Amino acid sequence: MTQPDALRALLNAVSQGQLSSDAAFDQLKYLGFEPIDDFAKVDHHRSLRTGFPEVIWGPGKTVHQIVQIMRSLHQHNPVVMATRIEPEVYAQVQQQIPGALYYDMARICALVPLNRAAQHPGTIGVLTAGTADLPVAEEAAITAELCGFTVKRLWDVGVAGLHRLLHHRQLIRDMDVLIVVAGMEGALPSVVAGLADCPIVAVPTSVGYGASFNGLSALLTMLNSCAAGIGVVNIDNGFGAAVLAGQILRTGARLGGRGVGE
Repeated sequence: MTQPDALRALLNAVSQGQLSSDAAFDQLKYLGFEPIDDFAKVDHHRSLRTGFPEVIWGPGKTVHQIVQIMRSLHQHNPVVMATRIEPEVYAQVQQQIPGALYYDMARICALVPLNRAAQHPGTIGVLTAGTADLPVAEEAAITAELCGFTVKRLWDVGVAGLHRLLHHRQLIRDMDVLIVVAGMEGALPSVVAGLADCPIVAVPTSVGYGASFNGLSALLTMLNSCAAGIGVVNIDNGFGAAVLAGQILRTGARLGGRGVGE
């Protein structure tokens, strides 16, 4: 009932006398949130408000809690995601929810309909400076795909070998939003922003030697970029980068559907 079409159908049924107001209330009573035991209040309304359902943060939760929240969310949403799930945790979740899938590089556990296709226009490109940045980049890529976006990946094109990036100039130009993931000095987003005419979401990673301060050096580099059009998310936050890129595309699609002056 948190999907727009289902909500409209329910309201139409009440207005046409096909469904009583009490029956409709029973279907809507958990629209805001649903309490689960004494440990969670699941936000079923979030997909209606923001376009994306609530996502489960795995660390700090027990397997029982993750399973209960996933089951609750799956009653209202076709796609359910849990992030930062370690393999041993997934193995226990999968025993209780056999349909749960696992994306090992991204550390995402998800329930996904079969043959799910992209639902939103536009393409998100995900770039990494190095191979060590792949876990964060895959978190971004898988999140974007599960949210219904088309994703193109381009790995290991950091500034230490700039010719690797320049070899893919056309792919960069074809993207509608770019997520650029880099550790060490974090310079790649600045270079990419000088080549692309689309928004850049920069993701600093905790990859690097001691003076990188677990990603702080890359974060500061990205915040101080001399190139325009870059937004920066927190260290290792591939999930947040994907949601921001998705919101940019959804807003663009909404504006594109309006006439001049609307």
